[in-house]
Amino acid sequence: MKIALIQLDIAWELKKSNLKRAESFAQRATLEKCDTIVFPEMFSTGFSMNISVISESGYGETAEALSEIAKKYSINLIAGFPIKASGEEKGRNMAFVYNRNGMLTATYTKMHPFSFADEDKYYVPGENTVIFEIDGMSSSIFICYDLRFPEVFRRVAREVQTIFVIANWPTARKEHWEALLKARAIENQCFIIGLNRTGTGGNGIHYPGASHIFDPLGNDICAGDETEEFLTCEFNPDDVIAIRSKFPFLKDMRYFISPE
Repeated sequence: MKIALIQLDIAWELKKSNLKRAESFAQRATLEKCDTIVFPEMFSTGFSMNISVISESGYGETAEALSEIAKKYSINLIAGFPIKASGEEKGRNMAFVYNRNGMLTATYTKMHPFSFADEDKYYVPGENTVIFEIDGMSSSIFICYDLRFPEVFRRVAREVQTIFVIANWPTARKEHWEALLKARAIENQCFIIGLNRTGTGGNGIHYPGASHIFDPLGNDICAGDETEEFLTCEFNPDDVIAIRSKFPFLKDMRYFISPE
């Protein structure tokens, strides 16, 4: 599995600009024979609380554009952006997964809004985890602040080879981001793919990139810096099976919560 991680320096609340750049990165990823391309949390707007401006009613123009990009370049695509469901005052901070045919195969709503930044005042929390396949690779996804809550990762651990974490994680807590990604990989014996943005948002917060892929033993097999926006990494998802067979730690979990 070859993955393109796009540490996008997001243009604040400018959807068309971010979508245009997303397509250019998808074209490059295809030329480099990547199977999957991943964009950060709220990639089309930045981590904005301006719901009336940035949210779309249901699966609107951004969802349609991403579907077309995935289909045009025959690439699996993961990205986060906000929507506002009919009848709800608050938005939903969501992740969307598209297959090579442009079909929407999975959605996930961030379960833990970041109350420290008042996200809970503008976005409703999700209730369910999700499991999906990417070219046969069993996967799940979480968003940013979810990373601090290992219990939700445990819900899906036994069922997946890879867990994606898309984020707008600030430079001020970069060490936490990296330590937690590594911990989630070791304790769940799977690949953890953490994709974070670069640059400075319209909220004045600086983001370090620092995207990583940790293997099931906690080895850092891919790392991004604070400037590059495009990086790739190749790995074998079946390594999870081999490592879990050699070190069958997950079978000893006593308090296992099944995925919904």
